[in-house]
This record gives sequence, C-alpha cells and structure tokens, in this order.
Amino acid sequence: MNRQRILIVEDEEAFVDALSVGLGAEGFEVIVARDGAEALIQFESSKPDLVLLDLMLPRISGLEVCRQIRRTSQVPIIMVTAKSGEIDTVVGLEIGADDYISKPYRMRELVARMRAVLRRSPEQNEHQRKGLIGSDNPVESHRAIEVGDVRLDPDRHEVTVGGEPVRLTLKEFELLEILLNNAGRVVRRETIIDRVWGYDYVGDTKTLDVHIKRLRSKIEPTPSRPRYIVTIRGLGYKFEHEV
Repeated sequence: MNRQRILIVEDEEAFVDALSVGLGAEGFEVIVARDGAEALIQFESSKPDLVLLDLMLPRISGLEVCRQIRRTSQVPIIMVTAKSGEIDTVVGLEIGADDYISKPYRMRELVARMRAVLRRSPEQNEHQRKGLIGSDNPVESHRAIEVGDVRLDPDRHEVTVGGEPVRLTLKEFELLEILLNNAGRVVRRETIIDRVWGYDYVGDTKTLDVHIKRLRSKIEPTPSRPRYIVTIRGLGYKFEHEV
C-alpha cells in the first residue's frame, strides 16, 4: 500500500526535524520545503496528498502559497499559525485552507487533524466513487439535489446557482450537500463538524464558521444578508427551501 505523501512547508529546523521523525513514524512519506517559493516547486513536482503549511515563511508567505495552490488544486491544506495570528488564521481559511493548528501543538493532535482531512480529500472520494477503496464493486451514483436556484450534482462534483456554475472547495461542497439534503431543517453545528471534518475532529468551531461565510460569498446574492443559508443561533444552520 502506498504511503500518503505530506509536504511540510516550514523554515524552523526544530519543527522540521520533529515533524519528519514523528510523521515518518506514523507511516507518512515526508517532503520538506523551507520557504514559500520552494513549496510551490515541490508541490508541482511531488504531488503531495496533504500540505502542512506554516504561515510565516521566507520569500513567499504561507497565505500566498495557499492562494496559488488553490488556483489549481483541492489538495488538503492545514495551516500552522502562531497563537497570536488570529487574523491570519481567518484569512487562511477564507482563501482555501481546510483547517489550522497553532504552535506549539502535540503530535497526536496534528496527526488526528491530518487523518481527518485526508479521509475527506478529493482523491480519496474519487477512489471511493470508482469503487477502488474498501469494496470490490463500484459505489452507486447519487442523484443531483436541487433546491430553488441551487443545484448540486454529487457525481460530477458540480454546483450551479441560477444555472451558472460555481466553483467550490471540497469542504464547501460537503457543507452545501449536507444543508441541501436537509433543506428546511436545522442542522446542528456538531453534526456538520462530524460529517465534514470527522467525529474525531479536535479543532475549534471557528473553522466551520469561516467555511460557512466563504460558502455564502459564493452562492448568496447578498452574502451579508443570507437568504439561503441562515444561522439558527445556538443550534446551527438551515438551508431555506422556500426563498
């Protein structure tokens, strides 16, 4: 079985050494880039399954690396931030990072986050759709979901709003799919996190809020006054089936 390949983008040697040893012991293949420019080169040449991306990098910032990767790829990205980097964390999630973790972190927590996003990666889902993982038979196709002007096709991984295509990241797509499947009903925050990030997710719920905000910016006519994805305070979110 092929080992999953992790691109570590980190310029602090102490973290590089610890991550290389720790992730190697967990069965991952580790590739290292020590600045943003090298990260983009390594990403193209090594085709990693996940990018562990520090925000503070020489030459090209982690935010810009994330932005450039997201132009062409939906490979999972976990941002590594300093505890004081609240604004950068939100920006990182808004431009396409799947999750974030703050320094200093425990290896067990990091590996749990990595495995959670890898389980939901586009490549993993594609293999599952083709019946290549965990089954000798292809999985059945899923019918497209249509609520009002919003249409989501799980098999084609396509979303349209008013007939116009909308490009979503994997997490945004999964969030929308859950909400559409439960249109008119409240979906609790913990249910969404379990379904999208995994039952063993150990991060905070800000990640969900930022992804919801990003999803609204792509499908709502006026994101600041959402009419599709509404917040039910204290509970979760609901996709209005009558708009």
